[in-house]
Amino acid sequence: METILVVDDEVQVRNLARDILVGAGYRVLEAEDGESALRVADEHQGTIHVLLTDVVMPGMNGKQLGDALTARRPDIKTIFMSGRAAEVISEAGVLIPVDAFVAKPFTVDRLLKKVRERLEYRSPFSRPR
Repeated sequence: METILVVDDEVQVRNLARDILVGAGYRVLEAEDGESALRVADEHQGTIHVLLTDVVMPGMNGKQLGDALTARRPDIKTIFMSGRAAEVISEAGVLIPVDAFVAKPFTVDRLLKKVRERLEYRSPFSRPR
């Protein structure tokens, strides 16, 4: 069973993502911001396969969180979510790959498809399994 860490400062978004992911058979960890996400990740003994994080949050933004978690857990896959258009986010200085982005509000199908795509993605720079 894959584990997904969901990070969003909006409790409704966290709850929706959790319900969708648990319903699809994933184990879900939750945090409301970047600092608490790092604590949750540090306390979790097992693998965290995917970080699903809001881009714009108080304190640490989603890109900073993704970078910090990747430094601690190099195999983690990150999906960024935002209610703002990807172009607006990139103009704000938060550059995120389009293939790792899901717009809010998301549908069940769109979120699950993006999670599956990221889980199956193999970087050309990743080490062979």
